[in-house]
Amino acid sequence: MRTKNCCAERLTPLYHYVTSLAQGGRSTTALLRCSHTVSSLLRSQQGKRAISPVEGEISAGPTEGGKLRQTLAAAILALLTLISFPALAASKAETEAQFRQWLQTDLWPEAEKAGISEKSFNAAFAGVTLSWNLPDLVPPGTKPPSEQKQSQAEFSSPGAYFSEERLQGLAASGRSLAKTHAATIRRIEKTYGVPGPVVLAIWGRESGFGRAKIPHPIMDVLATKAFMSTRGDLFRRELIAALHILDSGDVREAEMKGSWAGAMGQPQFLPTSFLKYAVDFDGDGRRDIWNSVPDVLGSIAHYLSKKGWQRGRDWGFEVSIPAKVSCAQEGPDLAKPIAQWASTGIERVSGKAFPADESKASGMMLVPAGRHGPEFIVTPNFYVIKEYNNSDLYALFIGNLADRISSGAGAFRGQFGDVGKMLRSDVLKMQKNLQAQGYDIGKADGLAGYKTRRSLGDWQAKNGLAPTCFPDAGLKAKLR
Repeated sequence: MRTKNCCAERLTPLYHYVTSLAQGGRSTTALLRCSHTVSSLLRSQQGKRAISPVEGEISAGPTEGGKLRQTLAAAILALLTLISFPALAASKAETEAQFRQWLQTDLWPEAEKAGISEKSFNAAFAGVTLSWNLPDLVPPGTKPPSEQKQSQAEFSSPGAYFSEERLQGLAASGRSLAKTHAATIRRIEKTYGVPGPVVLAIWGRESGFGRAKIPHPIMDVLATKAFMSTRGDLFRRELIAALHILDSGDVREAEMKGSWAGAMGQPQFLPTSFLKYAVDFDGDGRRDIWNSVPDVLGSIAHYLSKKGWQRGRDWGFEVSIPAKVSCAQEGPDLAKPIAQWASTGIERVSGKAFPADESKASGMMLVPAGRHGPEFIVTPNFYVIKEYNNSDLYALFIGNLADRISSGAGAFRGQFGDVGKMLRSDVLKMQKNLQAQGYDIGKADGLAGYKTRRSLGDWQAKNGLAPTCFPDAGLKAKLR
């Protein structure tokens, strides 16, 4: 509710500002800056999510945040279409002309060196146009929008990530689809060693099992972002990769759809990931991650296999960690045999023993909310899932959804506490104070990663406090 009010308060004066710019005949640059301001507001509601080797999570249904993002996106279009801007139209025409020149003088030589024929290059870009409604655009003559100040940003509670309604819906669909595609899944498990429920969980999370709309012509997206975005070099590489995909004959350009971030098809592969990991699992001679379920599932499993999935191992277990056991022992660099963790009194919340074949293998402590939430012993496969999307919460979501699909498991037993209301600038100060005292907190970015969490736990223990391994307002004044 607070977010809605905040955005409404920021959007209304912004509308009046744009109107005054138009009525006053202000410059095109000012108008574009205003557009960037609305785009920045839109991005602030999307949350911080970096482009990983596989980018995805197209929303399969509207959420409160999704509706807000739709409203903000509509505001961008409304603000730019309700008002007549001859100067802006002229600027766009000039930019389109610059884009066409850039294709021939800048991109074509690189594509030619990469082995793309002139005929293929010209055919690929014949119908491509700039997509002006994408975020993070920096048209020629403008400056990138300033980043939102950390003092104005909050990091959200981990619990908000796990919508029970969404998880239940995905699990029900996943169980049904597991039966429908049972033969394909058995063949995938035999070929790649990745459990079917994990593959199904990623498919569900990324594109709602293929039901989510994937609207953007990928060549338009990649060309626009390669030409005028804040990460032009990244998208330039992806654009060259997309040309190779078209050259391969795997997909026609008209069917080559993706997200606004350039991720393609149902598994949401960037073009470079497609070239490395997409497979023709149905044997029709094409790697079709847009329409072929066997190719989609096989490609996800192939990706995880190549990233190091350990056949026969689980992703992890929710556990109860006794108060006497420090929470400052988490992280992939502090692995121990699971039997050794169990010997300290750590137990599965299900009451079951750790599987015998897992006990001798390595496991890692994971406390995403410190002592304020569910606790886990995870396996190396957890970190393989993170290769798909570098987020602890994403990997936990996939693990939990996979368990629900395979065995009817429910929500995590541990409840996420009321955490995550601190400003990122406050967390950043704590990180810098810990760094000054010699702690390795990883990247000082105002986000509580595992190195920050365990450093806090160590500091608390050394200063006579009960370790919670998570930043809170009470620690802000103490940690100086």
